[in-house]
Amino acid sequence: MPPWTAVPVRFRRHAAKLCLARRPRLRPRAPNSKWMDLDWIAAANDYHHRATFFGGEAFPIWTTGYPGYAELSTYVGSPVHLDYATGWHDAILTGDLADFRQLKIDYEGRAWKFGIELLKRAAEESRGKSIPSIGAFGGSGDTLAALRDTNRLLLDVIEQPDLVREADQFLVRLWSQIYDEYYDIIHAVSEGSTSWFPLWAPGKFYATECDFSYMISPQMYRDLFMPVIEEQLRFLDYSVYHVDGISAFVHVPAICELRRLQAIQILPGAGKPSPLHFMDTLKYVQSHGKNLHISISPAEVETALSELSARGLFLETWCDSEDEARDLLNKIKHWSSDQGRA
Repeated sequence: MPPWTAVPVRFRRHAAKLCLARRPRLRPRAPNSKWMDLDWIAAANDYHHRATFFGGEAFPIWTTGYPGYAELSTYVGSPVHLDYATGWHDAILTGDLADFRQLKIDYEGRAWKFGIELLKRAAEESRGKSIPSIGAFGGSGDTLAALRDTNRLLLDVIEQPDLVREADQFLVRLWSQIYDEYYDIIHAVSEGSTSWFPLWAPGKFYATECDFSYMISPQMYRDLFMPVIEEQLRFLDYSVYHVDGISAFVHVPAICELRRLQAIQILPGAGKPSPLHFMDTLKYVQSHGKNLHISISPAEVETALSELSARGLFLETWCDSEDEARDLLNKIKHWSSDQGRA
């Protein structure tokens, strides 16, 4: 059986002929324009979708990127600073960690109102053309690290672990409230949902994660953050776990124990070797009954399919032309094999 294969292709030479009239400015005038000018965002999405061939299971997603302005941290009062590439938050839990109990979503605040306006625009623009992303608005451990400051939280997990666990459980319940509000806006158009992760599901889908786990031991991860992730998975209908960074791979055995989790992404991180350099980890995921997502170059696809089972395998790659993408899609039919999983 062929694996799921996402093969988006951007037409470099002929894109202007496809959508010259809708092409946005190559660079917005200011960072805030890139992330918050809805007309510019709509034009950028339209141009990208028209200038891309989506092959395999790839599909057009209407998105703004995720610098943090429409995120749980922002909604509870953490200032966010934007540049052209990303955004970052100021910690606001700078005193007693127990102050987390005072946090609440500011439904009358500018950030929340803009987040709702953004999703309504996404749903409107997507209708009949693309899938609106529900966004990226926090993850277990990571939201707490943004609100507390990562270095401070590293001390907390040692000095007051019970309070860390309680704080993270509190935050994931706020996260669930946000998800329900967002889902009500986009699910009719998307007939399900997608998030910052390029998969779609016919229900409540999100990519769960705990990038903070990169800096803690497997036992601490199990004790402090797995209970919260399990709670998040009970809320969701579908999920993939985003394992980001080589040092986070030590948590894969624990992640494979999450019964409601359908899939795991293995991502070595920027500047690191290909996922195929960590074949033992990839095979561990498959042998423990989880679907597997990896991002690799087109030249690596044949090797991946010779080593891994195509059953439940999602390969994400990028080609330089539609002809190259179609040729690759034809070849994987012959390269793929269902090697089974334990």
